[in-house]
Amino acid sequence: MKRIAVLTSGGDAPGMNAAIRAVTRTAISSGVDVIGVRRGFAGLIDADFIPLGPRQVAGKIEVGGTFLESARCPEFKTEEGQKTALRNLETYVIDGVIVIGGNGSQTGAHALSKLGIPVNGVASTIDNDLAGSDSCIGVDTALNTALDAIDKLRTTASSHHRLFIVEVMGRDCGYLALTVGVAGGAEVIVAPEFDLSPDEVVRRVHKARERGKMHAIIVVAEGCVNRAQEIYAALKADIGAGFDPRLTIIGHVQRGGAPTAFDRLIATRLGARACELLLAGEHGNLIGFVNGKATPTPYSEVTGHKKPLPEDLIKLIETMSI
Repeated sequence: MKRIAVLTSGGDAPGMNAAIRAVTRTAISSGVDVIGVRRGFAGLIDADFIPLGPRQVAGKIEVGGTFLESARCPEFKTEEGQKTALRNLETYVIDGVIVIGGNGSQTGAHALSKLGIPVNGVASTIDNDLAGSDSCIGVDTALNTALDAIDKLRTTASSHHRLFIVEVMGRDCGYLALTVGVAGGAEVIVAPEFDLSPDEVVRRVHKARERGKMHAIIVVAEGCVNRAQEIYAALKADIGAGFDPRLTIIGHVQRGGAPTAFDRLIATRLGARACELLLAGEHGNLIGFVNGKATPTPYSEVTGHKKPLPEDLIKLIETMSI
């Protein structure tokens, strides 16, 4: 290979820049040129390309988000959109592509791969729902951001005998809600995989009160649409619960900020490995972090597959809330 392209797609995640840096410097060290594709698959269709070298990625490892930018691109799902992307790759003599992103991004990468383009993916999503990676780029930073917020909210909760309902990100997957809830000592956790009705949450809050709890935290994944608001309304109406409820939506702050050391390290390892394999002729894989190693998994085992939540953590929820 003489020239490869790298793009970031879907939701941004802390550590994406570190992965771009790793891909670029690994390729350059092997004498291969690197093209950055701006705005994900939309940039691939529009030929929005910029050259990348060691200096273009300098000072990026500690920066959150993605300097290549990202965008949703429904057009790439069409045959015409994919043909346009292929023509641009041929015109600019790009021999292979590395796609950094989550489920939707890797589905697009798989489509490119099936069209004959050498492609490898890098697992990057704060939802941590990609099959083929124990931990994805951005998860550790998002988890620590949400945990910091919950720790601070508990300070106020304990001072005023209040109950906080905290909505965290996770549209289709409750990984963040589960892990931050367990790590933050939440009394109740609600997620798409184990949804609870407002009445059931109220019942559990009553039980917590009976056990002598004077404040409480309830963590809800955003994928349980309107559930946080419904739980808040139910607790507000139930004077017998004995708590003064408050609702906090953490929101997109979880996707921002400087990546943690862990996210910088796995981004560097995954990005470098994805590039090494691509240059060696091994492609059609997602490179994820599995059992402590940067590991390739064929796209056929990744796209369309849902990664289950850790069963041991789910079983611990009620026990740890006693």
